[in-house]
Amino acid sequence: MAYPYRHEKETRVLSEYFGDPEARTIEGWKKRGGYKALSKAIEMGRDAVIDEVKGSGLRGRGGAGFPTGVKWSFMPREKKGPHYLVINADESEPGAFKDRELLRWTPHQLLEGALIGAYAMQADHVYIYCRGEFFEPAQVVAHAIEELYNAGLAGKNVLGSGVHIDVTLQLGAGAYICGEETAQLNSLEGRRGQPRIKPPFPAVMGAFGRPTTINNVETVSAVPHIINQGAAWYKGFGTEKSAGTKLFNMSGHVVRRGNFEFPLGFPMHELLYDVCGGIRDGRTLKAVIPGGSSVPILRADECDIDLDYESVIAAGSMLGTASMIVMDDRTCMVHQVRRIVEFYAHESCGQCTPCREGTEWLAKIMRRIEFGQGLPEDIDLLQDLSRNMTGTTICVLSDSAATPVVSAIQKFPEEFEAHIHHGACSAALAAV
Repeated sequence: MAYPYRHEKETRVLSEYFGDPEARTIEGWKKRGGYKALSKAIEMGRDAVIDEVKGSGLRGRGGAGFPTGVKWSFMPREKKGPHYLVINADESEPGAFKDRELLRWTPHQLLEGALIGAYAMQADHVYIYCRGEFFEPAQVVAHAIEELYNAGLAGKNVLGSGVHIDVTLQLGAGAYICGEETAQLNSLEGRRGQPRIKPPFPAVMGAFGRPTTINNVETVSAVPHIINQGAAWYKGFGTEKSAGTKLFNMSGHVVRRGNFEFPLGFPMHELLYDVCGGIRDGRTLKAVIPGGSSVPILRADECDIDLDYESVIAAGSMLGTASMIVMDDRTCMVHQVRRIVEFYAHESCGQCTPCREGTEWLAKIMRRIEFGQGLPEDIDLLQDLSRNMTGTTICVLSDSAATPVVSAIQKFPEEFEAHIHHGACSAALAAV
């Protein structure tokens, strides 16, 4: 079965076996070198594994980009009770669809990485917290876990090492907020999915009050390759500060959409126009949201950049999950941002007042502007609301709603003014 989204320039490390049904099985994965890294990791010892991951420069692929080996080293070395590793597979960011494919096609790649991480951090239990809507991928992962136990690779005495590691798949219930790591821990414990105040941080008091590390699916999936090939090999991809390969999720107004894997630092222009075939229907590029819906928008004239964490920040946005939403010249930015804000208003857990009230007010004002009922003072009101929503809540959902609003007003003020003063979208009129 051919995977539908491939390009000859790709550097396929994590995505090499996308579209290969045999790679889903434990025997198929072993034929492709699977679980050699787990054996090697146990031979290396816990500290050496953490040092290798540190040396590789691997950064968290869930959006924040925090160094993975450093995060692992925060777990207490002295063990006074259970430790836990939680895999965040609750992929809910609009525009993101990379983790779903890793779960669907290479579950044992993820499981091997999770077992290595659990061994290194002395975690007794791995919990894979999977988005509830991922029905097919969850079935694939559940079967892979069953295979893992049958093969003696999970449970008691893993590979005869005396190490005990259990693995459990936990399905979420469709709440975006449970992608936030501490809200996820609350949900895992059977409580309401609301973020926790930090400190204490999960490495000190996480799941069930015990030391816990939370890692993204893509992050953990890279670990077996680092252990097998070495930190220097992995660091050979990407840039000095943004090492390794990355799955780029391409959606929106491009000819070819889907998942593509390239070293970090790959040029955005080449990704858009060569790999993705350019803007569909012969239109021109207007804007890109480079890292999922919660990051600042880039105008077309700001998109001639390299796709690594530092370069995208320098351009005024964030790489995030590398989930790129591409928009052509017919796109109404007021309409698109209104849709984004309504999503965050719907998904707010309601715990923090600036988020609970602010997201609803942003959505209300954006609606009236879009439908020609806006007031001249609404632009200042949106920016004032956004300022009061940023950095004032327990988690960053409030910031995620405010960021695209402020960004759109800064980058496309004429569209807001046209809606307010003329009751029509200047982008739609100009693109006819």
